[in-house]
Amino acid sequence: MDTQALTKKANDYIRLEKDAFFRGQVEKLLADGDWTELNDRFYTDLAFGTGGLRGVIGGGFNRMNMFTVSRATQGLANYIVKAVPEGASAVIAYDSRNFSDSFALQAALVLAANGIKTYLFTSLRPTPELSFAVRRLGASAGIVVTASHNPSEYNGYKVYWNDGCQVTSPHDTDIIKEVLAVGDAVKTVEKGEALSSGKLVMIDKEVDVPFINMVKNCAIRPKLLKDGGKDLKVVYTPLHGTGAMPVDTALREMGVDVIFVEEQKAPDGNFPTVNYPNPEEASAMKLSLDLAQKVGADLVLGTDPDADRLGTAAPDGGKFVLITGNQLGALLADYIFSACKEMGKMPAKPAFIKTIVTTELQRLIADDYGAATFDVLTGFKYIGEKIREFETGSDGYKYMFGGEESYGYLVNTDCRDKDAVSAATMTVEMALYHKSHGRTLLDQLRAIWKKYGYFQEALISKTFKGESGLNTMNGLMEKLRKDPPALFAGQKVSYVKDYSDGTTFTPSTGSRDRNINLPSSNVLQFILEDGSVVTVRPSGTEPKIKFYVSCRSERGMELDGAMKAVAGKIGAISKELNGIADAA
Repeated sequence: MDTQALTKKANDYIRLEKDAFFRGQVEKLLADGDWTELNDRFYTDLAFGTGGLRGVIGGGFNRMNMFTVSRATQGLANYIVKAVPEGASAVIAYDSRNFSDSFALQAALVLAANGIKTYLFTSLRPTPELSFAVRRLGASAGIVVTASHNPSEYNGYKVYWNDGCQVTSPHDTDIIKEVLAVGDAVKTVEKGEALSSGKLVMIDKEVDVPFINMVKNCAIRPKLLKDGGKDLKVVYTPLHGTGAMPVDTALREMGVDVIFVEEQKAPDGNFPTVNYPNPEEASAMKLSLDLAQKVGADLVLGTDPDADRLGTAAPDGGKFVLITGNQLGALLADYIFSACKEMGKMPAKPAFIKTIVTTELQRLIADDYGAATFDVLTGFKYIGEKIREFETGSDGYKYMFGGEESYGYLVNTDCRDKDAVSAATMTVEMALYHKSHGRTLLDQLRAIWKKYGYFQEALISKTFKGESGLNTMNGLMEKLRKDPPALFAGQKVSYVKDYSDGTTFTPSTGSRDRNINLPSSNVLQFILEDGSVVTVRPSGTEPKIKFYVSCRSERGMELDGAMKAVAGKIGAISKELNGIADAA
């Protein structure tokens, strides 16, 4: 640890940071001689990745603070000005996290200082509304200040282009180049001056109303909701985030009243009732499950802080059972395709999009209704990119539904990012439809398994913090590439997909074919002889490696036996993956 170099970096930051709170943190660390903490805050700069920024809030070049937000936004502004020489504009939204409003305003003032007309929401709004607003206002770009479902110490922001989709190639890499070239040359302007010049415009209802109307228009059976919505008891938690207003408003206007988890209704960046504000976590949904049991609910909904992820639960045999992201995606695909077919709304060439780590059960369902399935890399921007290809291409495909295993779904094309608001209303419609036919969502899920075979998935996340952790992650991926396992839980690896170079390796023949037509990504996928799939992917936004496991039974197996057999496979493979990660 070079304390002299750390001191220089810390003093450089103190000179550049205009915010007294963040500047004071570093001044105190220097005064205390806390070199370990200083090293963590300065050993690298917080990276502007292909989606934007995300990091721990605090003073330092490796933290989310006013300076790092300003510098990143200056780089984005430089790119926007080059890409859109005249009439450039941007929209900014933010969630309930600590400093989100301050970071959003600072980003807006940097953009305004660079001559870019910037629309800023007057208060917190969900990520899908930002995506919608970019398209609605014809903006050149968008920013949403959020760290999604991360713990409370994190914040960040995601960047969108003029189609409402998170930036993809070539915009993403070119923006990164501009950010890296900024140095200390950051422009800004006072809020009053930005407002009086017209470069900063505050917005709310002019986007809120059309956004809610869009959500309502997603309904396939709106009359069902209008006539029977009061018969469905829905418990909902926004997990202290942005979802309360849009979810409640849309459902109420459609005919359904939600029962809020009052302890989690108010926005709060400290997320006082949960360790992780993530509807994927059972602990985050506990209060909603307890309330649902108490009131005899038919459905539980939960959204993360920026309301792009949706968690659900349904009653089953006297208790409430959480539905996984893969399972809800299968249920929604089944409902959307069957309802559109019944209502005469199925297009000539329906299209379904899923990520490479999402269950293959959804492909089987889409196939059954004649819908083409398109696989994309993990990251919802690739789903948005594929929708754009459908709209501009000549193949005639029409997007019907898409999603990812991590609780993200899109049931419309007016947003180009995962949309938990519209997904929530569609899930309510689906639950009401099945209730009107005397079954719960779990009943319908069992019917799907009986038809297509039982599928079960598991996710193992291993965190590697700091500089040494990054090196460990890289070393593990290199080892798996050079010396891939031949077996998982006694099942031979039939072939290995390496998405970094687009090749498929077949161990039995030693052949390697370049046959993956997707952008390069640091992902390895092992396809086993029984159809099980093991995927290894370092996260692009967090210091962790994710291991995805998906196992299936044959069609026609008795369900209890199938579930037991598949659970055994999942357990054995997961144990081996934990061993691989712990040995890294």
